[in-house]
Amino acid sequence: MADETLPAGWEKRLSRSTGQHYYLNIYTKESQWDAPSEPAERGQSSGPDQVQCSHLLVKHKDSRRPSSWREEVITRSKEEALELVKTYREQIAQGKASFAELATKYSDCSSAKRGGDLGPFGKGAMQKPFEDAAFSLKVGELSDPVFTDSGVHIILRTV
Repeated sequence: MADETLPAGWEKRLSRSTGQHYYLNIYTKESQWDAPSEPAERGQSSGPDQVQCSHLLVKHKDSRRPSSWREEVITRSKEEALELVKTYREQIAQGKASFAELATKYSDCSSAKRGGDLGPFGKGAMQKPFEDAAFSLKVGELSDPVFTDSGVHIILRTV
């Protein structure tokens, strides 16, 4: 079955532990051993298929790639990154600075050039903790700090 065509919403993956192929529902992240015959269910989520968010990312020395357009080598600790994110969030919440201003100046993501705007994205496009936070926000709502392999984020849902 080299040219196996899967129904929409499924991916074929190789299990690292058993060496067998399994099938992943890209919407719910549930997996199964048997080849699917029906398109993947999207689960019970009644939320949007797509959101648009801006984020401010502060990387730390244990980030997946501890460098950015701002700093060639990032040496701060995860705790220091969290404190910075909390400070930025507080400034935004108190109206002392706009999200876009702070993201443009301090975000370790290249989206800083766009005020942190990531554009629209659907499920499965971002790291799971980021996606979960982004899809749980209401438009205009600011997240608490979110940890991913990239660093510590605050997320503003814009659409």
